[in-house]
Amino acid sequence: MSEQNRPHVARPSVLSLNINSKSALYAAYMPFLANGGIFVPTPKSYALGDEVFMLLQLMDDPTKHPVAGTVVWVTPQGAQGGKTQGVGVHFSSEESGKSVRHRIEQILAGHLGSNRPTHTL
Repeated sequence: MSEQNRPHVARPSVLSLNINSKSALYAAYMPFLANGGIFVPTPKSYALGDEVFMLLQLMDDPTKHPVAGTVVWVTPQGAQGGKTQGVGVHFSSEESGKSVRHRIEQILAGHLGSNRPTHTL
């Protein structure tokens, strides 16, 4: 098959996010999603359903956790209430998604379910 006839497969976009405080993690985490998810501030435009790949660094841990996911939330530029522009990414059901969700929930133990505002709901 020649290069021209091969179907074009878009590679997922890569987002990098470094969260260094519990309050920032609380504001970004999306526990209401089946596999968990996170809000990523970005000026880039995405559509619902877009596949993305994230490198997520949490707190003092130098590890960048690789996680695949799907865009399920979009906050456009100039959103009402001064909300930060970005996307909510639903973690994949693969082991990497489960692992990072577990790590986030360990860090946020006791904070989830609070009435403090977040970047999403």
